[in-house]
Amino acid sequence: MKQKTIKEISIEINEYKSFEDVETSIYKDDLRKGVQAALNKKQKQIEQLQKLETQYLRMSEYENKLLENSSDALICGIDEVGRGPLAGPVVASAVILEPGHNYIGITDSKALSQMKRELFEQQIHAQALSVGIGIATVEEIDELNIYQATKVAMLRAIEQLNVKPDHLLIDAMQLDIDIPQTSIVKGDANSVSIAAASVIAKEYRDRLMNEYNSQYPGYEFDKNKGYGTKAHLEGVENYGITPIHRLSFEPIKTKVKYYSNNS
Repeated sequence: MKQKTIKEISIEINEYKSFEDVETSIYKDDLRKGVQAALNKKQKQIEQLQKLETQYLRMSEYENKLLENSSDALICGIDEVGRGPLAGPVVASAVILEPGHNYIGITDSKALSQMKRELFEQQIHAQALSVGIGIATVEEIDELNIYQATKVAMLRAIEQLNVKPDHLLIDAMQLDIDIPQTSIVKGDANSVSIAAASVIAKEYRDRLMNEYNSQYPGYEFDKNKGYGTKAHLEGVENYGITPIHRLSFEPIKTKVKYYSNNS
C-alpha cells in the first residue's frame, strides 16, 4: 500500500478537534519531520483555542450572573473610543448581544488586529440583537469637557438601540439614566458585551478619521486617528488648525491662544 504524503496527512491532522485526537493519532509514530510538525502545530492550535475559550468564559461572568436572575434579560455593553485624541469626535457604542453568542477571541479593540476587528464588527452587526452608535462632536467636547461629552455619546448610543436594555455594563463610567447599570474598570477586557461595543465604536471612528484624512490632508489622520503623533503635530505647524481639532486640548489650546494674540 502506497504511503500517504505529508501533505495528505497534514490535511487529516488539521481536522483534529481535541488533544485526545492528537495523542491517539495513527501518525504519532510517523517520524517524518513534516508529519511531526503538523501534529505539533495542531496541538498548539488546540491549546490556543482552549485558552481563548477560557478567556471568553471569564469575560462572560458579568453577563451570566445577570442572566441567573433573569434568563431573558437584555444586557447592553457600552464603550467609547476617542477620549484622548487632539482631533475628531468621541464615539460610543451600545451593543446587546444575541443569546448564545460566541465571539471567541474578542477583547479590547485596541488589542485586536484590524482584520480581526473588521471580522468581529461584521459578525456583531449581523447577529447582535441591537447595536447603537452615538457621537459627541468636537464642539461639544470643548464646551462640556471630554468626560461629560463621553457620557453624551454613550446616552446617544443607547437611544439608537431598537429595544430598551434591562441592564447596562459600562466601561468605567456611570450614566444618568433610569436603567440599572454596572461600571466595570477595564470593561473592554473583562466583559464580552463591552468588548463588542469597543470593536463597533473603534471601527466606526477609524472610518470617520479616514474620511477626515481625505478632507484635511497633511495630518495623517488615517494613521494616527487624531492622536498627537509627530506627523500630526507637524501638520498643525505647517497647515494650522482644522475644524475637527479640539480647541480645549493642548497643544491646540496654546496654538489658538497664540494665533489670537498675534492676529
